[in-house]
Amino acid sequence: MPDSGVLPTEETRTRERPRRRRLASPLLRRILLVNALPLGLLVVTLLYLDQYQNGLLETEVGTLREEARIYAAALSQSAVQLDAKGQPRLDARLAQPLLRRLTAPTPSAQAKVYAPDGSIIADSRMRQGIAGAVEAQPLPPPVQPGRVLGAIGQFYDWLLSLMPHGGGAPALQSGPGAGGLDWQPNVKEEIQLSGSDSSREMPPYIRRTQDNRLLITVAEPVVRDRRTVGIVLLTREAREIDSSLLAVRLSILGLFGTALVFSLLLSWYLSLTIARPILRLAQAADAMREGGGRTGTVPSGLLARSDEVGELAHALSDSARALWKRMDATERFAADVAHEIKNPLTSIRSAIETLTRIEDTEQQRRLLTIIAEDVRRLDRLISDISDASRIDAELSRAPAASVAVRPILATLVELDEATRRPGAPRLELAPGHEPVAVRAIEDRLVQVLRNLIGNAQSFSPPDGRIRLHVRSIGRSAVITVEDEGPGIPEGRLEHIFDRFYSERPQGERFGQHSGLGLSISRQIVEALHGTISAENIRDADGRVRGARFTIRLPLA
Repeated sequence: MPDSGVLPTEETRTRERPRRRRLASPLLRRILLVNALPLGLLVVTLLYLDQYQNGLLETEVGTLREEARIYAAALSQSAVQLDAKGQPRLDARLAQPLLRRLTAPTPSAQAKVYAPDGSIIADSRMRQGIAGAVEAQPLPPPVQPGRVLGAIGQFYDWLLSLMPHGGGAPALQSGPGAGGLDWQPNVKEEIQLSGSDSSREMPPYIRRTQDNRLLITVAEPVVRDRRTVGIVLLTREAREIDSSLLAVRLSILGLFGTALVFSLLLSWYLSLTIARPILRLAQAADAMREGGGRTGTVPSGLLARSDEVGELAHALSDSARALWKRMDATERFAADVAHEIKNPLTSIRSAIETLTRIEDTEQQRRLLTIIAEDVRRLDRLISDISDASRIDAELSRAPAASVAVRPILATLVELDEATRRPGAPRLELAPGHEPVAVRAIEDRLVQVLRNLIGNAQSFSPPDGRIRLHVRSIGRSAVITVEDEGPGIPEGRLEHIFDRFYSERPQGERFGQHSGLGLSISRQIVEALHGTISAENIRDADGRVRGARFTIRLPLA
């Protein structure tokens, strides 16, 4: 198509692009699966571990609280004495050995008993040495994991701190302010709390020390005769929780590694099935741009695919063929135009050269008449060429709409009847009441019908009839124009639609038609996704009785 010098607008480009809407795309599903599966697996496992850790902590806190209650009950029954005022109080000489016996089965635990004034009465880790000195027996040293497992644990603790935690779980404190084995609560506040509401439990204190120990501390009041005489502070290192968490971490690490491997494999698969084919299509497009893509540029393997890449390959191949077809047509059109324009110009030049050499007035008048006719022929030819060159651009810009065919045919019949000269052929519209509407551009459809009717009038005998029919067959509308002329020469039924082809009736002056009418008509009909054909009308004996032109357009 000749370059008009005007860039297409965004609205035009959007209208020209075919739109395919799918509820689910196989390519989209694959990409979502590859991107979401590893991340979803990691998030689910992290949340599951968070709940698992909270459950272990709650269980450990409950078990430790039950032990603290047992210790408090034992102390209230066996280590309480009356002072000089007759008030019950804890006796350190009785509480210390009793507390050591109670905590002996649990080497990872430490129990302390505090008086109401905050002073310490007994400590399960304190014992009397050989020389009579009081010595502190420390808790067993913490289990130190390997360097790799320690790094994994630290990274996982940091990652877990970024995740949302469920409510209702004991708070886990860590860092320099978390406190170690020497931490003790505000005893006076605890006694006041227990005394104000005996049904309310003192909250546990859970922390991780700087040497990576997970310590859980609970406090229970020692009550005698409904009076709080002290506080039992029970602390235990929860090594089982760390071991369980380490096992789960290693499992999560294995799952994450497996998901990562699958993600890499799937990404590699997608690069082979999507990225590389698209790159090959881009290379094919570059080859087309360089002028080497007339045939076979798009690889056949891509054309054989049944997914979106295959559709893209077919679209690119079809676009290349259509582009080369358009370019070939443009070249042929330019050559035909040059040839058709050259004929009248040659005739005009010959007439002018002859005109300068003769003096006969009559011959000069005839030569001037020939020049005038050639000029009119040139004017008509240039107008038709201009119309043919603009038609593609106009059809691409103008949107197709629903057009009723029968009212258009009726209007053309009425106009012809009003302007018909005596002896001229008569237009007749076949009766019918079926409403037939097509997807078309009304002005261009009228132009096609005028061209066919004008062609039929040229070949019809005096007072002949030109019959117009319209009906729907299946999903198409069929429009026919029939005349009673000599018909179309055999072997020329397709050539009559070629540019500048002219098969005129006898007696008509040369140059009255440019030979572009039927070519323009086919161009318009095919742009409207229809077809146009020609055939001869024969009687029972096989003799030609006229010509019939048939247009098929999709129904609206």
